[in-house]
Amino acid sequence: MCMGQLGSLLPHVVVPSILAAFLIPEWHLSGAQAGLLAGSGAAGYMLTVPVLATLTDRIDARKILIAGSAVSALGTLLFGLFATSLWSGALFNAIAGVGFAGAYMPGLKALTDRLDPGDSSRAITLYTSSFSLGVGVSFLVSQLVAEAWGWRSAFFVTAAGPLVMLIVCFMLRPIEPKPATGRLLDFAPVFQNRKAMGFILGYGAHCFELYAIRTWIVAFWTFVSLRNPDASILTPILVSVVFSLLAMPASILGNEFALRFGRHRAITAVMFASAVVALLIGLFADKSPWVLLPLMLIYAITVPADSGALTSGMSMAAKPNYRGATMAMHSTVGFSLSALGAWALGMALDATGGPQSSSAWMAAFSVLAAGILLGPLALYWSRRETPQP
Repeated sequence: MCMGQLGSLLPHVVVPSILAAFLIPEWHLSGAQAGLLAGSGAAGYMLTVPVLATLTDRIDARKILIAGSAVSALGTLLFGLFATSLWSGALFNAIAGVGFAGAYMPGLKALTDRLDPGDSSRAITLYTSSFSLGVGVSFLVSQLVAEAWGWRSAFFVTAAGPLVMLIVCFMLRPIEPKPATGRLLDFAPVFQNRKAMGFILGYGAHCFELYAIRTWIVAFWTFVSLRNPDASILTPILVSVVFSLLAMPASILGNEFALRFGRHRAITAVMFASAVVALLIGLFADKSPWVLLPLMLIYAITVPADSGALTSGMSMAAKPNYRGATMAMHSTVGFSLSALGAWALGMALDATGGPQSSSAWMAAFSVLAAGILLGPLALYWSRRETPQP
């Protein structure tokens, strides 16, 4: 399943990867428009994942995974063939996002349905952390192909990735879930599960930060590189790929840290550390890349280190009969704030001088810090006793 997910993720950041070098100048996009384009995939995901993930409580998640993988490949291919502007690009990117909505959380459900309960925490963390490895490969392939053969070729090549998950799907044994009762989109039991909602809202803060930095990291390091041409070895491709690859061990180690020291305590510590590092990067945005690189590497660890702990915490806190619905809410909140994060950073850049201004990047990283600090508030709320009537 982790190998299949690497294929599913091959097209995942192709738009952010080529945004600064190709789409912004060719389509004359502002920061806010670029954020909307990058966030349209998360928006398509967010609009459809409540239905698709909840359906996994009623039918085998493997079936949804097959359909989602096919649609993801189709949307990516359509972008490469027909996208000519912000709105056509956003439409095709949203279609790819719809497909990914049928691939990521249904894939997690297909995995957990085939595991013994004792295997869940580390297996879920491995699955969620392989997300970051897939994103790193997506950054690498997208940028290399775009530079060699043009940006449309990047979509043609990465559209083949989800086909790997299709092969994996046909290797899984069929499992039909126990018949679910009640309405399909019944999220009331999820909202009433305060413990699970704490992890879900914390995941939203995590996604806001994560997707925003993934959308804008190439643009940020392009700004750094242009100001420091003597450090040519530190290219946007290298920094974006290394940033993403560090996320996989960071997520795994973060979950181990949570298992040893307590999930809430570990997640809160990581989120506070991430906010501090984001502010330091913004403060030193106009400094040498050799000053910024260590901070970026630390940030590459703090940003994803809470991911596995949040997702495994949500899954373990979910009521068994509503695990699919809980995963649906988890993804809906997460990817809603993912889309918001990409757009909010673009707005911050536009409002403070644009992506060629160091003060604009200070504002952008301040937005990242403010976003992630909402996570500890959500976890604190979830631990409070529910008032008795």
